[in-house]
Amino acid sequence: MVESPQFQSPVVDYVRTDFPLLREDMIAQGALTLIREHGLGERIIYFYVADADGRLVGVLPTRRLLTAPLDARLGDIMVRRVVAIPKTATLLDACDLFVMHKFFALPVVDEKRHVIGVVDLSVFTQEMLDVSEPEKTDDVFEALGFRLSELRDASPFRAFRVRFPWLLATIGSGTAGALLAGFFEATLARAIVVSFFLALVLALAESVSVQSMTLTLQALRTTQPTFAWFWKTIWRELRSGAVIGLGCSFVAASIVWLWRGNPVAAATIGASILGSVIISNLAGVIVPALLHALKLDPKIAAGPITLALADVLTLLLYFSLATWFL
Repeated sequence: MVESPQFQSPVVDYVRTDFPLLREDMIAQGALTLIREHGLGERIIYFYVADADGRLVGVLPTRRLLTAPLDARLGDIMVRRVVAIPKTATLLDACDLFVMHKFFALPVVDEKRHVIGVVDLSVFTQEMLDVSEPEKTDDVFEALGFRLSELRDASPFRAFRVRFPWLLATIGSGTAGALLAGFFEATLARAIVVSFFLALVLALAESVSVQSMTLTLQALRTTQPTFAWFWKTIWRELRSGAVIGLGCSFVAASIVWLWRGNPVAAATIGASILGSVIISNLAGVIVPALLHALKLDPKIAAGPITLALADVLTLLLYFSLATWFL
């Protein structure tokens, strides 16, 4: 489901200018006088401070201003580290900054750090932060394979009909895993260390696939996917998976080596983790994108299918490498 194109609009279209811009050489009493003369506007959460040339140099939370001594210089009580939105940013870029920094408002500045206006969270109320809407609350549960609205006050039989079909993906992947374990029974008997780290390898693969899938689902909500977007995302996730996989494989291989004293087993398990993390990362992109291309709802189906695919491919790689090298 693609969000409104409104998110691609310039952020400067949504700035407010009904706020006083303070100067760092002011004292608190002078700042309060200016605020009374200028007015507070509709929503004031922070006051922004500029230097003599009008460049943004600090932010002053309302509580800090009200509790400061009247003769305190603003440059001494303000917070100098300010997160600002460039005027070239889109509304989606601004949204990312709000999510990342957890602020209620952010200033918008030009290339010389002159304050153009302020954007606050109210801009996003209707588009993405109104969790009182049932469809927004559903997003928390859709990755599990069902919508919350489908189960609200549902009978046990109704709950079974909604939840059970998606659990078949887990049953299927578990059965496939059991068959693979049976096929590689000799390997498991010969190299018992393989079974010790089976849960770790699967857990890492599933965690990475869920992370990648979540990022992809969020992107599909705000972007119209194209082949260029798909290949760019694949390439990004491939590199991310390689870096994450190297980190995880190094830690796991070190544990195997220190515990079992077997460098070959350590290298084999480490290589398996590296490969499975990369594969799972790619699965988290490919499955939702493919479901979207097939006009299916990726938010509902992606979770169970992605996890099942990650499990099966991880086990196949893990057992194959163990058979070849152990």
